Amino acid sequence: MSIAKSSMLMASGTVLSRILGFIRAIITASAIGVTTNAADAFGVANQLPNNVYAIIAGGTLNAVLVPQMVRARTQKDGGASYINRLLTFIITVFFGITLLATLAAPALVAVYTNGWSAQQLALATAFAYWCLPQLFFYGLYSILGEVLNSRSAFGPFMWAPVLNNIVSLAGLVGLVLVFGADPTGSRAVEDWSEGQIAMLAGTATAGVASQALILFVAWKRIGMSLSLNFQWRGFGLRPALKAASWSLGMVLVTQIGGLVQTIVASGAISARAQNPAVASVAAAGIAWLVFMLPHSVATVSIATAYFTKMSTHVHQNRLDLLKNDLAAGLRSIALISVFASIAISVLAYPISRVFVGEFAAIISLGNVIIALMIGLLPFSFVYMMQRAFFALEDTRTPFWFTTVQIGLHIIGSIAVAFTVPAEWLVVALSLLTAATITLQATLAYWLLSRRIGSFKHHGIAAACGKFIVSGLLAGLLGYSTLQILGGVEAGSFVVAKVASAGLSMVISGAVMLAIYVICLRLLRVKEVDTVFSAIRGIVRR
Repeated sequence: MSIAKSSMLMASGTVLSRILGFIRAIITASAIGVTTNAADAFGVANQLPNNVYAIIAGGTLNAVLVPQMVRARTQKDGGASYINRLLTFIITVFFGITLLATLAAPALVAVYTNGWSAQQLALATAFAYWCLPQLFFYGLYSILGEVLNSRSAFGPFMWAPVLNNIVSLAGLVGLVLVFGADPTGSRAVEDWSEGQIAMLAGTATAGVASQALILFVAWKRIGMSLSLNFQWRGFGLRPALKAASWSLGMVLVTQIGGLVQTIVASGAISARAQNPAVASVAAAGIAWLVFMLPHSVATVSIATAYFTKMSTHVHQNRLDLLKNDLAAGLRSIALISVFASIAISVLAYPISRVFVGEFAAIISLGNVIIALMIGLLPFSFVYMMQRAFFALEDTRTPFWFTTVQIGLHIIGSIAVAFTVPAEWLVVALSLLTAATITLQATLAYWLLSRRIGSFKHHGIAAACGKFIVSGLLAGLLGYSTLQILGGVEAGSFVVAKVASAGLSMVISGAVMLAIYVICLRLLRVKEVDTVFSAIRGIVRR
């Protein structure tokens, strides 16, 4: 299957998963709100397993294991023995760390918050006890999925999160039906019962567990099975761990930056006495969900499909082919990321209306989304270029350009905490994220060019120029369409109700997409034909 078709197959699973994720976020907002203390408590607790996972393994698995497993396939048994011992080692490590992290839930919650009351800390801690076991299943999902990816079985890894969202949705619907919805936070944090906490956080963990365990079915379909093997000595783990050390350091630095940002964002609740709609941790999470939609659908799918191919080219010492793959991937990513950045920025307020009802909260969340979307294209470029370095088995260089970005972000976050009013904290942090990621992308591009040669003749800059011009024209007409529908004013059609906001997004979004495609056709952008060809291939399949 071609790269384009592989990417589209993965993207189709991601699209469905993200649609369900949005529905899940909408129901969560209906159940516990967005700018409420309970929402922030659950937001911190449910993010903890992701943070701890990232610290101990995030980036390490896909940075190190795919090249190692591609190489292991040349062994007589096709790498089966290596994979079994490696998985046994990782599962054991994750089980132990998950147990320790769960016991340390109160300390972890305290570290990630600032200025919270004892009651809110207690609720967040109760949520955390239920959520932190997700850590083990995130690790299991990642390693099982990376084995599948190394064998070019990309689909299951992208489709498994669909099951996660279905299970979590069932729990949220049950919570609303049994205990009622509370979108404005009228229920005090100390009034949450054990049953409510278990239903909300417990089903979130059950969803992550199902996402991991379903991959065993995919393993069986490609003729693989897990056989635990605790004989770790002498099976070649040392080179993987050496490469992983830099990747682990990179993620650790990233998490330090995320920790500082979360602490600063959590302090925004101090302004809720004057304005109940102030954006804090939960609002930042919703904005990140919106931000990650095009990244997850396009960038991750494209990069995952190219990663195994680039690793193979490196193993064959064909850096010219790696450059071709990387350039093609960057152009394809830019095609979607540029449009998504502009379209989502134009539609930020009707998107916010889907999650919150009060006009002040709509504007507050919308501002955060707009600020964050500025950084989408460089963020996606960094992701793809990291995979090129990982294919080269160079995890040290990504560590250094990530350290520069996080160092600037930490300095900026501290400055924001002391200079920006609480109601604008999260917006300022989002702008800071976009700015520092842009610098990171520039540095990564320069370092990669020094490593494998210039990309002057690969058409990346020219393609991006065409995308940006087409996107800006499309965005202008999309914004004009929203103004014709009533504009973003209190009580206007665009933000009056969820249904009208959704219809406004469909109309304006269709206008922008049509103009974008027409402009790209006129500019003879070949990537458009590649995408349409891949879509037709997937439909025929």
